[in-house]
Amino acid sequence: MNHPFDENLLTNRGVKPTANRLLVLRSLAESHHPVSLLDLEEQLPTMDRSSIFRVLTTFRDHDVVHAIEDGSGSIKYELCCSEHQHSPGDMHVHFYCEHCQQTFCLEEIQVPMVKLPEGFDTHIINYMVKGLCPHCSKRHHD
Repeated sequence: MNHPFDENLLTNRGVKPTANRLLVLRSLAESHHPVSLLDLEEQLPTMDRSSIFRVLTTFRDHDVVHAIEDGSGSIKYELCCSEHQHSPGDMHVHFYCEHCQQTFCLEEIQVPMVKLPEGFDTHIINYMVKGLCPHCSKRHHD
């Protein structure tokens, strides 16, 4: 994942770049995988949980982040860096390792568009694959 840090992402989405928002944005941009609220708390010891959650809620409401339900019981967040809000190009496959409990973005694998019956309007598709990541798989077979 690891996106370049760019506060224009906030202003382009109508979000005022406050100090707390910039801290969370930088942390998300530097992450190599989707992160949970707990992960962000550990990365940002100067911010309390409720402040981080408020920033994530604002980011989610303005399509700055995607929220991923990976089945771990904790929502993971990743930046949405497309020019358009939740474009089909943002919809990629995610992989959840059942051993190390990391969620990985497989950005090179696009989620196939699903043709829905008339009247249904797709907002986002969450495509999650579960198993063992390469590191855990190698350890499991050694």
